[in-house]
Amino acid sequence: PDMNLVVQQQQQHDLHRGDTLHCHHMPHGQVTVTQTPRERTFQPQDTVVLNCKTSSGIYSNYFAWYQQKPGEAPKLLIYAINSRNTGTPERGSGSSGGSDFTLTISSIQAEDAGDYYCQSYHSVTFPL
Repeated sequence: PDMNLVVQQQQQHDLHRGDTLHCHHMPHGQVTVTQTPRERTFQPQDTVVLNCKTSSGIYSNYFAWYQQKPGEAPKLLIYAINSRNTGTPERGSGSSGGSDFTLTISSIQAEDAGDYYCQSYHSVTFPL
C-alpha cells in the first residue's frame, strides 16, 4: 500500500502546484510493513508524520527512511531508527516505539516533496 501526502500550494515561490509526498515500504524477509495514513493534505510549515508498523520486532535498530524525487535515486534520510544521514536537515527526525516507526518532518517545505520509503534491514558480519 502507498501513502500519498499532498502539500497544498500557498505561495508560488514556496511550492509548485501538485507537489506531493508519497510513502512506500521496503520490507525485509518475512517482516511485513504497514503504513498509515494513506493520504493527508498539508499546508506549508505544517509538521508531517509518516508511520510504518512492522509485523514483528526488527533485528537490533536496523530501520531506515528514504526520500526519492522524480528522476533521481532514493536518498537515505534516516538510518538506525533515528540517526540523520549527512545532508538531512534537523527538522527531519526518526523515532520508534516497539514495532512502530515514525518519520517526522517539521515546517514542511517544497524540497520535501517526493516519494518516501521506510525499510527494515539486517546487518550481517561474516567471520574471516
